Amino acid sequence: MTEWWTYRLSDFLMFSARTYRRLFELYNADVWPLPVLACIGAALWIGIAWRHRRVSAQPARVGLAVLAAAWLWVAWAFHFERYAMVNTAAPWFAAAFVLEALLLVAVAWAGLHGRTSLACGGRLGVGFGLLALAILGYPGLGVWLGRPLAQAEVFGIAPDPTAVGTLGMLLLTVSGRLSPARRRFIAAAWPIPLLWCGISGATLWTMDAPEAALLPALAGIAAAVAIGTRRSNDAA
Repeated sequence: MTEWWTYRLSDFLMFSARTYRRLFELYNADVWPLPVLACIGAALWIGIAWRHRRVSAQPARVGLAVLAAAWLWVAWAFHFERYAMVNTAAPWFAAAFVLEALLLVAVAWAGLHGRTSLACGGRLGVGFGLLALAILGYPGLGVWLGRPLAQAEVFGIAPDPTAVGTLGMLLLTVSGRLSPARRRFIAAAWPIPLLWCGISGATLWTMDAPEAALLPALAGIAAAVAIGTRRSNDAA
């Protein structure tokens, strides 16, 4: 009997890289033209949010609500309906994505009774940078790596760019003195996208994907900025 310590992470992978990429290709075809509409809508939101970044929080609240809907969509349409066919852990991933959607709704709801603007300074730049990368950069990443556009991972449709965009949104969703309830909800909304970045990064690494380190790196940057600016935001 082979000893357990002789196994590698790749020995537990239940699908090939080709199967994984083909999954996205079929998924995009099934939900077309939703990927295009999601990219256009999200890009428009970035423009509106940037224009109103120093005034009201309405763009942030709308963004959180739409983001919550995206997590619910990915939970059902990707994890439960498709990824579960090749990965037995996918239903658990779906449950975690549903929980994240509920937390994002709670963050938006908890901010309805006070004036809240988007973050400022370095946190603003990193937040919008992560959102722009998730929305505009991810669809072209696969093409740059030599994959067909039909296999593109799209924000709001695929889990990886949705998680990255959520980290950016969480960096933006602060201002002034936060209520205790909203502070707790924002803190609770961080772990799931961070953990997903680690899980997906590990999956890509076992498939020898060249972008395997990207998600963990982006998660690390977002976490570092959030921790580094927390004290100044609380005192604002």
